[in-house]
Amino acid sequence: QVQLVESGGGLVQAGGSLRLSCAASGRTFSSYAMGWFRQAPGEEREFVAAINWSGGITHYADSVKGRFSISRDNGQNTVYVQMNSLKPEDTAVYYCAARPYGTSRFVYDYPYWGQGTQVTVSS
Repeated sequence: QVQLVESGGGLVQAGGSLRLSCAASGRTFSSYAMGWFRQAPGEEREFVAAINWSGGITHYADSVKGRFSISRDNGQNTVYVQMNSLKPEDTAVYYCAARPYGTSRFVYDYPYWGQGTQVTVSS
């Protein structure tokens, strides 16, 4: 069982940056692949980025590639996403998620979810 708590969301102007954090409970964090997803009002939840247990493998949605960077600190049981060059279309609730195997881009592959943190990018 893994419990996840996101933080770091807020209001930022277009072109600005934010770093989201996701703190995980449990002693087996390092065995989980982690993902970031987002959901805008009226839209389906969509994949943003994922990272494997060691941090050696990462994947990104095309819409954020080159602007966002996912990382993890297994000693701190925390996964991060650094978001640069933010755009108004990045506005959404951002969720982190965990799964006990390899990385995945699919919502249904992740059994554990945080409560989400709001990111609003103004134009």
